[in-house]
Amino acid sequence: MECVVQGIIETQHVEALEILLQGLCGVHRDRLRIHEISLKSGPNLGIVSSEVRLLCDLEQPEPTWTVKHVGGAMRGAGADQISVLVRTMVESKASKNVLRMFYTLGYKLDHELLRVGFAFHFQRGAQIKVTVSSMNKMLRLHNTDEAVPVTPGIQLVEVTAPATSDNYNEVAAAVSSFCEYLAPLSGDQPTAFTSRPVVVPKLLHLSKPGVATGVVPTAAAAAASLMSDGGGTTL
Repeated sequence: MECVVQGIIETQHVEALEILLQGLCGVHRDRLRIHEISLKSGPNLGIVSSEVRLLCDLEQPEPTWTVKHVGGAMRGAGADQISVLVRTMVESKASKNVLRMFYTLGYKLDHELLRVGFAFHFQRGAQIKVTVSSMNKMLRLHNTDEAVPVTPGIQLVEVTAPATSDNYNEVAAAVSSFCEYLAPLSGDQPTAFTSRPVVVPKLLHLSKPGVATGVVPTAAAAAASLMSDGGGTTL
């Protein structure tokens, strides 16, 4: 399982956010270029539809594949009291023939996206990952070279951390604590991580996936396109 919060930010503020994250995380960023293929099961695999995501890392010298299944979110009074979304998630490395295998099993293509941006991986009470990426759609099947932005000028910010049924409360607290550093600020803010003032992004609002609370009016339309509901529904 994993703990996750998402938000959106205008592209003009991404550089300032990167500087802030560099100081907070204390590690170098990793470039991100992921071809994400979403598949849904066919009728021959049962009445209840299932969805898997195939992630191809195009930044590697030899592209690598990962199979990811995102399940339902934790529900109930306990979940409502946690500021992050806790959901089941399983992923595994796969070979380059994985797409052909799922087609053979009866899965069908639902949609595909190209994520382009950067990510930070670090330890702060939990193994946290912060990704900032633009979401791009393919004009022709699997042709990532011709991908175009889904919502120009808007990028998705996601903070995730792996968890278990035994420690999700601690992981959720670690994610929430880190996200406090990314709370909306305004104006030129000198920080402890850089010698010059940084225009801290004031359009970043992080919340549970599917919760639009705090989304600024100029980005409201993009929110619906970029933010999932956290329960396995496609973007």
